[in-house]
Amino acid sequence: MNNEDNVIKSLNNSLSIVEENFEKELHTIRTGRASSNMLNNINVEAYGVMTPLNQIASIVVIDAQMLQVTPYDPNNLNSIITSIRNHQELGLNPSDDGRVVRLAIPPLTEERRTEIAKQIGQKMEETMIKIRNLRHESINKIEQSKKDKNIGEDDAKRYHKQIDEIINASKSKIEVLTKQKEKEVMSL
Repeated sequence: MNNEDNVIKSLNNSLSIVEENFEKELHTIRTGRASSNMLNNINVEAYGVMTPLNQIASIVVIDAQMLQVTPYDPNNLNSIITSIRNHQELGLNPSDDGRVVRLAIPPLTEERRTEIAKQIGQKMEETMIKIRNLRHESINKIEQSKKDKNIGEDDAKRYHKQIDEIINASKSKIEVLTKQKEKEVMSL
């Protein structure tokens, strides 16, 4: 495999990671329905160390509007409540009975839906910037190979075209995921 093929392979791998991360970010965005993924970005101070919530507690969807968080160690209950309350993007107010934390998922107001749609748009734009940067890096590597006379003009054009096709497919995927999430947020 030559250096230019490695550039294409590396681009595909990097884009897969970017797309996967974008999907994970979309899962953490709150819609009007309860989902354990909503709490994926929450870290809790447990035993003096910041730890992801899902590693110190079980998270169960009770119904469409209710989540239940059960700490593995009851001593972490207050830290869990504080971390959830301090996570402003979610806008949740946890309640507890001394053993479990219950999170009522309030229905989204039209204003909140619009804010969330803007958040989705911002995340999409950040992802598009990452994609453009990956394109730029790949094109530069191909251009360097051309300057070093490792490939000719025709091969460089072929690689440019291949890079653009890969980039456009990735952008399309991100746009589809964004539209799906926006539709989900706005239609609930």
